[in-house]
Amino acid sequence: MTTATRQEVLGLYRRVFRLARKWQAASGQMEDTIREKQYILNEARTLFQKNKNLTDRDLIKQCIDECTARIEIGLHYQIPYPRPIHLPPMGLTPLQGRGLRTQEKLRKLSKPVYLKSHDEVS
Repeated sequence: MTTATRQEVLGLYRRVFRLARKWQAASGQMEDTIREKQYILNEARTLFQKNKNLTDRDLIKQCIDECTARIEIGLHYQIPYPRPIHLPPMGLTPLQGRGLRTQEKLRKLSKPVYLKSHDEVS
């Protein structure tokens, strides 16, 4: 990992923790605020720990993009949880029959950047 990339990752890590410290739940309830703050901290720790040994530049860039997208979406919609995607089962059926492998490949390609690591952790 280059020095610039390392600084960018550490900056994102600090940004997430500052965001968690200042976070207020949209409902205004103190219990919700505490629960959402804890979710933000746990999610950040888990994902950063999981990805700390990455060496491939493309994977590091993808993780940085995912983190940035999740921060921006969380701030915009005032929810810390990833926004779900709504694809009906077998909704990406290919025109020709290749079965479930093609279906899984299409589903994986259609997943937004901010949800790439969500299913692996949760």
